[in-house]
Amino acid sequence: MENFPTKDLTTSSLNVESQEPAPSPLRKMVAVASIAAGVQFGWALQLSLLTPYVQLLGVPHTWSSIIWLCGPISGLVVQPIAGYYSDRCKSRFGRRRPFICAGAIAVAISIILIGFAADFGHSLGDDLTLKTRPRAVAFFVIGFWILDMANNMLQGPCRAFLGDLSAGNQSKIRTANSIFSFFMAVGNILGYAAGSYSKLYKVFPFTETKACDIYCANLKSCFFISIVLLIVLVIIVLVYVKEIPLTSSAIVDDENKEGTTTLCIGSLFGAFRELKRPMWMLLLVTCLNWMAWFPWVLYDTDWMGKEVYGGDVGQSVYDKGVHAGSLGLMFNSIVLAVMSLAIEPLSRLLGGVKRLWGMVNFILAIGLAMTVLITKQAEAHRQFTVAANGVREALPPPASVKGGALGLFSVLGIPLAITYSVPFALASIFSSTSGAGQGLSLGTLNLAIVIPQMIVSAISGPLDGAFGGGNLPAFVMGSIFAAVSGVLSIVLLPTPQPQELAKAATVGGFH
Repeated sequence: MENFPTKDLTTSSLNVESQEPAPSPLRKMVAVASIAAGVQFGWALQLSLLTPYVQLLGVPHTWSSIIWLCGPISGLVVQPIAGYYSDRCKSRFGRRRPFICAGAIAVAISIILIGFAADFGHSLGDDLTLKTRPRAVAFFVIGFWILDMANNMLQGPCRAFLGDLSAGNQSKIRTANSIFSFFMAVGNILGYAAGSYSKLYKVFPFTETKACDIYCANLKSCFFISIVLLIVLVIIVLVYVKEIPLTSSAIVDDENKEGTTTLCIGSLFGAFRELKRPMWMLLLVTCLNWMAWFPWVLYDTDWMGKEVYGGDVGQSVYDKGVHAGSLGLMFNSIVLAVMSLAIEPLSRLLGGVKRLWGMVNFILAIGLAMTVLITKQAEAHRQFTVAANGVREALPPPASVKGGALGLFSVLGIPLAITYSVPFALASIFSSTSGAGQGLSLGTLNLAIVIPQMIVSAISGPLDGAFGGGNLPAFVMGSIFAAVSGVLSIVLLPTPQPQELAKAATVGGFH
């Protein structure tokens, strides 16, 4: 799926006859893992800036969420297929590197389509005086879907490449995944920092055009930096980290062991027949948990621009709110990175990871409910001015309101860190004592993430529209789901046994 947390399902089980048994040096793993920073940089820009941007092109708020359906659809289809065929790729350049290269090229194409959507649309006849620019929207949607598919094409093979380089050494696998997660946090911080800086377009003055205003030009500039970073990191990996090509006999041997060549998607759905009750409970809690998260993920910066700053799409005060939201997401990523290091001691202190997960879900529920209070405070303190064009426009909120909103962004980094790690550790533990293997159990856990995203993407826009077009109804819905998931995680999930906890360490990381 999109760069929300899912386990890699594609680590190869093939026997490569010529593969060296010894793990590769750590520096090569660092090089491969660093690609996560480039991918996550672009994903952070998507989360913070693209929902406001698509509304600027004329897509109504109530329908903008439909565009985000690409993430779960591509995560459900593209990543497993890319991983399946990268396991069996016989290119002389190796199994993973051709897919990493193709993914980077696709990202570059998609960013050109997204960044220049307004310009392309105008050149083909879009009327800039009209609210909706259909041709620009078409370019944007095509670019957006290509971008999500390209990101999924990159992530699966990168994860599998790290598994190849680890050569089965569990210590190396844990270390490689930890480095990958670290670079994810780095990419988030860089992306949100770039998105929060409103004058970046001055570095690329050619980005501001008749069809592309300052906000659009700033987004275009951010994406330029993103693609340069990603391409540089990918080139380093392609040149520095070599692969041994896969032989045809290795594929034949592996398929003889399997008995048939089954596409991984079929294996994924077939895994449901093997699941035991603990895993079903984990899927339920995970599904409810992501029903809580996705409204916030999709609309956090839009909430800052509309409800907190009181602006409308296209107004300068709305743009300021979006940039402030990006700053909040940067704070969120910093807290996430720090909190990730504290999960193990906190779980011991609170009596287990399932209790820790339940408690932070209550933090998430309270945080999402606090959006209502912050919005009401912003409305109570709102002041207006008359712009040069005679339009009445809101002034930015007082420091206390802005500080409360940024504080909320920061606090939500605590439950996000737990959500990114604990479900996968529990899946590893439960699968170790059930009939299903770890790979299949983690694959079904991925479905408990992408399906909620599809549901929220489909209903949150119309839901908000039914209540006046704001973001609060979806946030309140998320708060309820967070509270329910918190209760169920404590009540329904079985307590892992001490001897089983050690097995979770072999899972390592997420992406």
